[in-house]
Amino acid sequence: MIAIAAALLTLLLGGADPAAPTASATTAWRPLPHAELERTEVGAARIGGSIYVVGGFLEPAGTTDAVERYEIERRRWQRLPSMPIAVNHPAVAALGRFLYVYGGYTDSFEGITDALQRYDPRTRAWTLLPAAPTVRAAAALAAWRGMLYAVGGTDDDRELSTLEIYDVARRSWRRGPSMRTPREHLAAIATADGVYVLGGRAGGANLATVERFQPGRGSWTRLPRLRQARSGFAAVAVAGRPVAFGGEELTPGGRTIEPVELFDPADRRWRPLPGMRTPRHGLGGAAQGRRIYAIEGGPRPGFAFSDAIEYLDVPARLLR
Repeated sequence: MIAIAAALLTLLLGGADPAAPTASATTAWRPLPHAELERTEVGAARIGGSIYVVGGFLEPAGTTDAVERYEIERRRWQRLPSMPIAVNHPAVAALGRFLYVYGGYTDSFEGITDALQRYDPRTRAWTLLPAAPTVRAAAALAAWRGMLYAVGGTDDDRELSTLEIYDVARRSWRRGPSMRTPREHLAAIATADGVYVLGGRAGGANLATVERFQPGRGSWTRLPRLRQARSGFAAVAVAGRPVAFGGEELTPGGRTIEPVELFDPADRRWRPLPGMRTPRHGLGGAAQGRRIYAIEGGPRPGFAFSDAIEYLDVPARLLR
């Protein structure tokens, strides 16, 4: 009877849960149709039923303004209008119906921009918004309650601890309190608890540092460290829990990072998930329901390129 009632409720509400995985659940990473481009050092975010992948490096063309969209239900890729400014190592987030791309290198590892670029999937148009106070690349961007939080990265002289907040409604930037640990090649995600900032690198070494910014309090808190120090990786939120995957080791002879981990805020522990099928750095990440996606990136440290997209369903028992 419970199952019948749930089915009727689903029909009355207009169909299946849009956030649910669209294929049978899996406890290992599985491949999906390859992207049209082989890239690394990209940015990615999901809006509705599509994942948008922007910028990065192409071989042999270098920094690209290319934009691709992956339609989750149809398992289909499509090229979209290019960004106004080509960037690699961008910081990317989705808020509402818009995609936001902040900063990045404009020419290999030399020029850095302070540009905030916005894409509207409805009009297929890009807009340049007010530039940020700081130029930076290899930073992180997270969206939380109508605000964009840009944190960390490099201005080409040093690693940054800077936090800058963009008010979408007012179209204006303001400075927030700096995090404790300056770092670049980091990742950030937002949950109801605030903005988590994970890993990164400083002084040529990977970090396992985790900090959380709570906008209501205006303060940073140190949290348990990642199981695996990592940089150049992706992070997503699944049911309010941060998940970190990918990255590269910086030691001589190092590899791309296979282990995947999930943070449980209730018991303040990082838990292992199945390792990546194709470990990569400079990749994009996205999530829908329990499903996480690893997109493009380099399968070896340094300049390596991939068109792979693979997914993993986080076990439901870890989300209770």
